Amino acid sequence: MKSIPKLIRRFVGIMTLSTILLMTLNITFFAAVFVRNTSTFSPWDMAEHAAAALQLTNDGYSISDDVTAKLKEENAWAFLIDNDTRHVVWRTDHLPDNIPMQYTLPDIAELTRGYIDGYPTFTGEAQNGLLVLGFPKDRFWKHTRASWDYHFIANLPKNTMIILAVNIVLIFLIYAAVDSKLLRSIRPITNGIQNLSDGSPVRMKEKGVFSEIAEKINKTSEILQMQAEQLRKKETARANWVAGVSHDIRTPLSMIMGYAGQLENSENLSEMERKKAAVIVKQSSRMKDLINDLNLASKLEYDMQPLTMKQENAVSIIRQVIVDFMNTNIDDKFPIEWKTADTLSACYINADKDLLKRAVSNLIQNSINHNENGCVIYVSVVNDNNTCKICIEDNGTGASDDQINRLNNTPHYMICDTNTAEQRHGLGLLIVKQIIKGHNGDILIDHSEYGGFKVVLIIPT
Repeated sequence: MKSIPKLIRRFVGIMTLSTILLMTLNITFFAAVFVRNTSTFSPWDMAEHAAAALQLTNDGYSISDDVTAKLKEENAWAFLIDNDTRHVVWRTDHLPDNIPMQYTLPDIAELTRGYIDGYPTFTGEAQNGLLVLGFPKDRFWKHTRASWDYHFIANLPKNTMIILAVNIVLIFLIYAAVDSKLLRSIRPITNGIQNLSDGSPVRMKEKGVFSEIAEKINKTSEILQMQAEQLRKKETARANWVAGVSHDIRTPLSMIMGYAGQLENSENLSEMERKKAAVIVKQSSRMKDLINDLNLASKLEYDMQPLTMKQENAVSIIRQVIVDFMNTNIDDKFPIEWKTADTLSACYINADKDLLKRAVSNLIQNSINHNENGCVIYVSVVNDNNTCKICIEDNGTGASDDQINRLNNTPHYMICDTNTAEQRHGLGLLIVKQIIKGHNGDILIDHSEYGGFKVVLIIPT
């Protein structure tokens, strides 16, 4: 199915977007943590500043008030180790009690790079000594024994990018493996749904993550196939019933028409009785036409009427239909006018000649049947945009907008009214629509420009 590649692209896109978003969030998070924990305050700078501010006067060592305030603000303390004696010769007031007052060279080296009794210390060069600045034990953490290989530090950016790339590849592989397994499970589901829409039987393996869905699809397929089989049986029975009834009625109907015709022409009967016999003949003829129409409509609906398609000249076919009607001595109230352009002598289409003639005949007869007071019937053929348009219209009573809309959109044309003498069953238009559908064409019903009813048959050339 076309949706599978689209689904794969969607998964890959989501994975790529997730990776980029995850990396962005991580970088943002670590940058925020770094900025938060790396302020402009530096204990080394503060130690240097305090050492520079410590001055030796006649009364001893003193330090400026602003440095003292800063030390109190940071909860720090300081003392000065004399260069010669290595004794503490100056200190702040809040120096912890456990801080030694005398130092050896190893002690000074230790406090310079680390701690005094757990207090992180920082040093600055002062006048005649070394100023030591201390902070609370939980204020700073110092690398006291750190030593890094030069090449490790130099290659750190490259190694970081390599590790990052490897992580992205691993994420992609894991994601692809999981998604491919999921897609393998989805593919039978999508194929099964597509087969259901095509009416094909479906039988899927009911296992895996989507086993419950597969079970439901299998049950749905069984129900649809059962319904389709039942529908086929019903439609076959209906078609056979129509064909059987049509066949069985023909023989007694022919006998009725024969005997009624004899009575109509018998001189032994009165004029009134012969008129009654004529009515029987006329209505029997209508019944015969109705049975033929019903049988043909049934065959066309269930594709039981074979279409003999070949290249035909539509102009010649329609001319022949008009001639056939004129030869039947139709009433002078229904003249037929040929409105096709004289320059159009041929319009070739792939058609079943007999069925196309039947369709046009039905439309002409339809104009006759629905205009008791007479009308002019106009017939034309137009070759337009790779289509052959056959138009049959009249200047009769026509139809309302609502009727036109229903005739164009209703799947059948069955019409019942109270006129028992001239019942309009609508099979003529239904047969026309079925015939044109078999020719891959279309039918358009509209108002005629002459004020009556118009039907256009559109058949591809």
